[in-house]
Amino acid sequence: QVQLVESGGGLVPPGGSLRLSCKASGRIDYPYTVSWFRQAPGNEREFVAGTFRSASNTYYSDSVKGRFTVSRDNAKSTVYLQMNNLKREDTAVYYCAADRQLILNSLRLPSQYDYWGQGTPVTVSS
Repeated sequence: QVQLVESGGGLVPPGGSLRLSCKASGRIDYPYTVSWFRQAPGNEREFVAGTFRSASNTYYSDSVKGRFTVSRDNAKSTVYLQMNNLKREDTAVYYCAADRQLILNSLRLPSQYDYWGQGTPVTVSS
């Protein structure tokens, strides 16, 4: 059983930056996949960025590519999401999720992840 705790959310103006952290209660090195999802009011939960089984295999949604960076420190059991040039449409609750047996084709599917954090809210507004 892995418990995940997100932190780092808050209120930021358009164009600003935030760094989210996801701390796991246990080891999350290979073969764990750890990803970030977000959910805005009235919307479905959507994939943002992920590290597939290792820190070197990173994937992004088209909407955040070039602005967000996902990284992973296995020694600290922590995954980060650096968010730059934030836009109003990035406003959402951000969740991290982990799974030990995920296949690459399922990376963007929230239903395929076994472990979830409680979420941290991000509001982009002036």
